[in-house]
Amino acid sequence: MRSRSNSFEEGPNPTGRAKATGVGDGVNPPWRHVAEPLQAPLAWGARLPHPRPSIQNLLDTLHIHADESCLGNQNQNRSSPGGAGGLVELWRDGAWQRRDYWISEPDTTNNRMALRSAIEALRGPRRRCRIVFTSDSQYLVKGINEWRHGWKRANWTRKTGAIKNLELWKTLDAELEGRDFTAKWVRGHVGHPENEYVDFLATRAAAEQTESDGLVESRFQEWLDGQREKGRYRNYRESDGPAERYGG
Repeated sequence: MRSRSNSFEEGPNPTGRAKATGVGDGVNPPWRHVAEPLQAPLAWGARLPHPRPSIQNLLDTLHIHADESCLGNQNQNRSSPGGAGGLVELWRDGAWQRRDYWISEPDTTNNRMALRSAIEALRGPRRRCRIVFTSDSQYLVKGINEWRHGWKRANWTRKTGAIKNLELWKTLDAELEGRDFTAKWVRGHVGHPENEYVDFLATRAAAEQTESDGLVESRFQEWLDGQREKGRYRNYRESDGPAERYGG
């Protein structure tokens, strides 16, 4: 794996692009920074009007969709470049605010990239928020919701043999500590627009071996418009909020 600075942490900025430095306050979005400046300022909304809102009511909910790709997994005698991509969504003032991220490795596996897709996503939020994470990787979702708890109780061992990608599982478990985090599985390649988009990001990252170096302004709408020109997703409504889109 290539060595590089943490994409979401403050520190040296190898891209030379500006970072957002505002402190999360319930008005600004909870992600850590944007690697590229926005074309125009976004209105993040106002504070809730209640005089004494509960902590739960103040929490933003980030909907994160992630996918992974590994090219040439069937080829045992040569490297298998891989990538992962994610779409981070925040519903504010009746509209979706979106950011993208993607990473790559020159020789990897699908499962490894699935784990990294979640780790990178969790390093993005800079303050407390709810996270609904959606992936088509059963390995990742079952591992988060079920397997890791038993492995951890058994001192990161299992009866059936060594745990593959152990260090990544430990890293992910540490990132999940204390989080309000829900992992959901979605079937891939069945016309789920957000899942199809992050599949596009992951496959492109694997093929081109590129990385976003953090969260960047999303091109989901541009991608969606291109898909509609091909006759897909004609019934997709941008005005649908979390309840209509995801059931909560």
